[in-house]
Amino acid sequence: MKTPVVDQEPCIGCEACAGLCPEVFEMRDKKSWVIGPDRCSTCDCEEAVESCPVGAFALVE
Repeated sequence: MKTPVVDQEPCIGCEACAGLCPEVFEMRDKKSWVIGPDRCSTCDCEEAVESCPVGAFALVE
């Protein structure tokens, strides 16, 4: 299963990822944090990663 990772430098805090996968992503200090990488089966992590307007995410093995 692929795991989401975030590069917080480009993150603009739009909350798109947290809105799509609140079990996996959380907003702290206007940046996204991966809080439950093992919970991708409960939402569509790929859609959340692709929704990022600045490409701050990747899915890794």
